[in-house]
Amino acid sequence: MWKEESLDLVLVPSGLAVMVAYHVWLGYTIIHRPKLTAVSLNAESRRLWVFCMMDDPMKNGVLAVQTIRNNIMASTLLATAAITLCSIIGVFVSSNSSASESTASPIIYGDKSPLLATIKNFSILICFLMAFLCNVQSIRYYAHVSFLVTVPVSRGKKEHCEYVARNLNRALYFWFLGLRAFYFSFPLFLWNFGPIPMFVCCCMMSSILYFLDTTTSFTRRLHSQSFVETSESMDGEIESAVYAL
Repeated sequence: MWKEESLDLVLVPSGLAVMVAYHVWLGYTIIHRPKLTAVSLNAESRRLWVFCMMDDPMKNGVLAVQTIRNNIMASTLLATAAITLCSIIGVFVSSNSSASESTASPIIYGDKSPLLATIKNFSILICFLMAFLCNVQSIRYYAHVSFLVTVPVSRGKKEHCEYVARNLNRALYFWFLGLRAFYFSFPLFLWNFGPIPMFVCCCMMSSILYFLDTTTSFTRRLHSQSFVETSESMDGEIESAVYAL
């Protein structure tokens, strides 16, 4: 005979499997077909931005530092929100530790045991802790890049620029992971209202993230043209500097 509590054993793993399968596909696409993902195109854009900023640090230094500062503020906001939500969840769990199954809402269809309620809150807490740690690491890399991006570099020396670009992309990757942790907390939060909203949220979020993470042919063509024009202009400046010497 079907039991109400069995619904959590079916829909919750299914919803998590949908989210995990999507991100496995996203990771595979980033590695093997990077032009199809917004993450890879944005990483290449940031790399070219670093080269442009470091081409003339005396002229572009203020712009570069202000841009990095804006990103630090965004990461700081997310980190603050994450640790605040962790504190709220901790207070909520401690104040409701004596809650029993009889106090659960009758509109929730699924397992209403106190043990499962604790697991739900702990899962959300883990997501926000991961978001906090990822954003802290993002701030660390941003702070490091803010010093490196204003260092004068000899023309034709790309090693230092590549190093700065890698650190900047690492900062954005940690910010990306922190944002994913926030996204992942939505279906876990809806799990408090039953496994059905949680499963529906996992499916809807995977569909929404697909449109956010992938690129169109127009976007790829636009980025390719801008990359070619920027690379040609940079090569021309380097050649003119060499001829001047």
